[in-house]
Amino acid sequence: MTPYIERIARAAAGATLAFLLGAPVAASAQEIALRHALDGRARNALTDQVLRFNATLRGKGKVVLQGLSGVDNRHELPQLALLLPDDAMDFFDTLPRYRPLYQVMAEAKQPLPAKRFYTQIADAADDSTGRLQTLPLGLSLPVLFWNKEVFRKAGLDPEQPPKTWWEVQNAAGALFDHGSACPFTTSRFAWVHMENLNTQHNEALMAKPERALFNGLINVKHLALLSSWYKSRYFRYYGPRGEGDERFLSGECGMLTGASHLYADIAAAGRFPFGVAALPYYDDVFGATPRNILPDGLSLHVLAGFKKPEYQLAAQFVSFLMKPENQRDWVKATGFLPMTPQAIAALRSSGAPQALLDAAERRLSAPRVLRAKAGFGLERLRRILDEETEAVWRDEKPAKEALDTAMRRVNTPQK
Repeated sequence: MTPYIERIARAAAGATLAFLLGAPVAASAQEIALRHALDGRARNALTDQVLRFNATLRGKGKVVLQGLSGVDNRHELPQLALLLPDDAMDFFDTLPRYRPLYQVMAEAKQPLPAKRFYTQIADAADDSTGRLQTLPLGLSLPVLFWNKEVFRKAGLDPEQPPKTWWEVQNAAGALFDHGSACPFTTSRFAWVHMENLNTQHNEALMAKPERALFNGLINVKHLALLSSWYKSRYFRYYGPRGEGDERFLSGECGMLTGASHLYADIAAAGRFPFGVAALPYYDDVFGATPRNILPDGLSLHVLAGFKKPEYQLAAQFVSFLMKPENQRDWVKATGFLPMTPQAIAALRSSGAPQALLDAAERRLSAPRVLRAKAGFGLERLRRILDEETEAVWRDEKPAKEALDTAMRRVNTPQK
């Protein structure tokens, strides 16, 4: 055997042995990482979607999940990240660059027509020209949760949740009088209590040219009311993100305003009977439109700086997630909002409650509003609102001064 033929034979034998032992060979499959901070049912649902997608590739590629708690070096960036608009620093210890999703999909020749998405879903994830920047995979609506057992013990009707903020005040007072250390709390304050406050009461969120409007009369009124509740211990504030969720899940707090998808986790925990109601509003404000609430939440971001094969695999994964049957399974497992009419149709055929789907379809099909986009600095807007409202909780500023300061900071161009 010539030396050349001998080398070929040894290489072939080595490759065969590596295959049999499951070891990587030189021509390794394409691999991309997806970083997330999900837990519980949502984490399991994401794992299921990834495993099913990987199985379709038959060893030619793979998506690898990175739980946030297991990432040692957050500067080593993944190709994909499932995160809230204002969570970049928690995920990366830096502010990474993202690639617009519509661009990644077009280059990979994968369809992503914006018209396939519900109006309100697309509005949460596109730019000012309607081009999708991310995949709005984990959106929710703001709602009110209440603990029925705590209501019953306080002499309140457990089947009648508060509908207005004045009724929330009365309920919180009753809970406090019966020994509750946390009658009412919230998660994601800027989204729930600033952005949705405006849309519910026909107040603009933004003006042209891009200028945020969160210091109007309704904003000052609401923040001043919450400040009075905070001082009287009707309201407890635990942080700007999801800190309040755990306090409600543990049974510590009687009421919570937060994201609708939490329903699945509360039901799975089974610790107490609870209810879900529409986000409260002010019935003494002329022209109030309490149903005008804004979806928001987790979106799948594509990070910049990787190679074409990695983006092609990412685009394939997005197309997989968009399939109606995969959307159906994802929504049923997590409680997140369906992205498309095709997903609603799949849910209908699976026996999901028709009245609930009808209500979701009406809300998600509602017209767009002029809202802050990622390109405007949505993360910065919410961070500043959170910083200034925390000064109110510390009794360092009155509501009007805090909101006026926030708007000056937000609307001052960055150098």
